[in-house]
Amino acid sequence: MSKKYHVAVVGASGVVGRKVIQVLEERQFPVSELSLFASSRSAGQKIPFNGEEITIQELTEDALTAPIQIAIFSAGGETSKHFAPIASSNGITVIDNSSAWRMDKHIPLVVPEVNAGVLSKDDKLIANPNCSTIQSVVPLKPLQENYGIKRVVYSTYQAVSGAGRKGIEDLEQGTTSTFPYEINKTVIPQIDVFLDNGNTKEEQKMIDETRKILGVENLPVSATAVRVPIKTSHGVSINIELEKEFDIKKIREEIGNIDGVILADNPGTLEYPLQSVAEDTDNVYVGRIRRDESVENGINLFVVADNLRKGAATNSVQIAESLIARGII
Repeated sequence: MSKKYHVAVVGASGVVGRKVIQVLEERQFPVSELSLFASSRSAGQKIPFNGEEITIQELTEDALTAPIQIAIFSAGGETSKHFAPIASSNGITVIDNSSAWRMDKHIPLVVPEVNAGVLSKDDKLIANPNCSTIQSVVPLKPLQENYGIKRVVYSTYQAVSGAGRKGIEDLEQGTTSTFPYEINKTVIPQIDVFLDNGNTKEEQKMIDETRKILGVENLPVSATAVRVPIKTSHGVSINIELEKEFDIKKIREEIGNIDGVILADNPGTLEYPLQSVAEDTDNVYVGRIRRDESVENGINLFVVADNLRKGAATNSVQIAESLIARGII
């Protein structure tokens, strides 16, 4: 009989937390027992899992102890900063969805298809990258390995669910509780707050996280992050300058062979990545693969994935699966 694990989900009542629970069930993760935690406001709610009703408990410092073995956090940065170290010091392997630990040089930032090899038995706290970064670095990995990457330029088309339940409400109700303008009437070239260098925090996340995941500290990366009026799944246009000459057919083949990638790239039949197709799947859809003839060794891609699944919940569960497969836990 295969080993099973006592898993906790912190932030279980939120949009991503609920998706984590759904993904654990769908992927038949080996759960012996599931504990759910959230704030006192959500304690007592029940969430279905594997035919049972699991009651959400209030998150306290005493809650995150053995026999819990794996804890997936989706409760925001402040909660993670306080509770993740407590859990990890108690021997629990923490996989954190917030931005709290991503750029800590001692904490691995992991997309399993790209850099699962950085995981080790010493890692009790692992960071899950930003949603747009996750889907973007998946097709970048073979390009980096086979041709070398000289520069990356991102332009994103990000769904409102990236801002949580209130973002969805703004789209559906025409309100501005989360966004500065009515998102159901426009696109907004701002995600998160502006920094001193003119980038938004979201743009800077993509820049910094891409460098860390690909292991190239000074890689030239630029990003423009835009919120668009759709509920789920992010699109990212990626322009890449490669170090070496390439054959476009070979690149298409290499990207199509990545585990978890669906190649949607046939202009003749109007086949390209669509956010409506990616919704509620774990795949990364890649298409519009073509040369950028304005620069030497340039290439363009369009990448789409469900931001709540591959961009958050599924990637977290896949990290846990990688830890098990590698004999780390």
